[in-house]
Amino acid sequence: MKILLKILVTAATLWITTLIFDDIVIDTDSPLTYVGTLLFVALVFGLVNAIVKPIAKFMLKASCLYYLSLGILGLVLNALLFLLVIFVADQFGLPFTIEGEGFHRFWIALLASIVITVVSWVLNLVIPDKNDKKNS
Repeated sequence: MKILLKILVTAATLWITTLIFDDIVIDTDSPLTYVGTLLFVALVFGLVNAIVKPIAKFMLKASCLYYLSLGILGLVLNALLFLLVIFVADQFGLPFTIEGEGFHRFWIALLASIVITVVSWVLNLVIPDKNDKKNS
């Protein structure tokens, strides 16, 4: 149940991000496909954050570049992971993409990753967690 809730929160976060950024599009006319795409991309997003992000973050911190950049490379890592999610979604034929080329896509991914972090933080504050109640 907790995993399903996390997927729903991530899907809502991705939806809000598509509302904020016109360049992040889900190119479909069907509401069912739209929601299905959001849910599947949220699942991919969760898997990337659970599997790839810890490894990449460890390698980044082990190289000391993370600390030398004062954490800015952490933002870059989040943008690259968001681009990875978009790449995986494209491999599955999902209509979820960032329009544009090159650095434009990177900057949108960077800004989107910041928005995703903030919105998911706010949503997780609003939605109670059973573990929080136990610790009170």
